[in-house]
Amino acid sequence: MTPAVTVPVITPTELKARLDAGAIPLLVDVREAYEADIVDLPEHGQARIPTGEFPERYDELDRGAEIVVYCRSGRRSEWAARILLQHGYERVLNLKGGVLGWRNEVDPDLPAY
Repeated sequence: MTPAVTVPVITPTELKARLDAGAIPLLVDVREAYEADIVDLPEHGQARIPTGEFPERYDELDRGAEIVVYCRSGRRSEWAARILLQHGYERVLNLKGGVLGWRNEVDPDLPAY
């Protein structure tokens, strides 16, 4: 049995500070396309790999990059981040609270869904 992997997190406030400073990680959106059409984080060249495709496509991501995975609330992205960590990716963070957390902490004008 594989031991549980603890997924490190980054808060929306911490991510915003990094983005503002120009320290831009690889953002990976694991939501469905229609969700990104409703609301998204600021554009920084996000990789978009829906959860259902993630197990087959995660290897498209740069293993050397710092990766921040996000979804609507943080649950799907935690799952995806765990897959990356289990497959040897070392610099992986889950966005705490997902897009809803970003809305709560950073940009309350974003629509909720």
